Amino acid sequence: MPTILLVAGAVVLLGALLQGAVGYGMNLLSAPLLALLDPALVPVPLLLVVTVHSTMAMLREHTDTDWRGVGWAMLGRIPGVGLGVLAVATLPQRLFAAVVGVAVLICLGLSVTAWRPRPAPASLLLAGTASGVMGTAASIGGPPIALLYQHQSGPRIRSTLAACFAIGSVLSAAGLAAGGQIGSRHLLLAAGLVPFLLVGFLLSGPVRGLLDGGRIRTAVLAVAAASAVALIVRSAVAV
Repeated sequence: MPTILLVAGAVVLLGALLQGAVGYGMNLLSAPLLALLDPALVPVPLLLVVTVHSTMAMLREHTDTDWRGVGWAMLGRIPGVGLGVLAVATLPQRLFAAVVGVAVLICLGLSVTAWRPRPAPASLLLAGTASGVMGTAASIGGPPIALLYQHQSGPRIRSTLAACFAIGSVLSAAGLAAGGQIGSRHLLLAAGLVPFLLVGFLLSGPVRGLLDGGRIRTAVLAVAAASAVALIVRSAVAV
């Protein structure tokens, strides 16, 4: 168990570094690896750790948060979660993951050619709904909102996404707790990962400066592309 915790901690450290620098991507990196190490590490302990990270990231750059945008995205997330639950219950998981992955790649292709997405109320509602569906059914909910903010500054992207993730994670954790799905073991596992999370978060500080020098949009698009490819590959190799 100590060895597993150390390896899991290293995974969380890297995930915290990625999300702290770009604004999202921790679940993309951490969830599959933690599930392989010990299924008990996901989803609850990872969700608790992500909640801590998102709260710290939101506080670190709170003056840059687009709270109006967060409100619209969270309003859209409510039906999105319901649709995600419905998708899990009725659709083949492999097919759903592949469709979502292809859709993200199409949006990426459009955004680097003619489409210039903007975080307007209508688009934020739609992105929030898509994020709720993807986050609930495929564990990757960051790309829809991140793509809308790709032309914003690094602090704006990170703090706004962090606020969305913090609110969404707290709501999810509260629901799991109310349903009796969070136990003492989950809390202990999450507590063991928090020190690694803090190190990754602190290391992300200097990396932010490198990305904010004109590279943040490239990083946002790269993580979105990696998310899409991960979903497609997951659907292809699932048994």
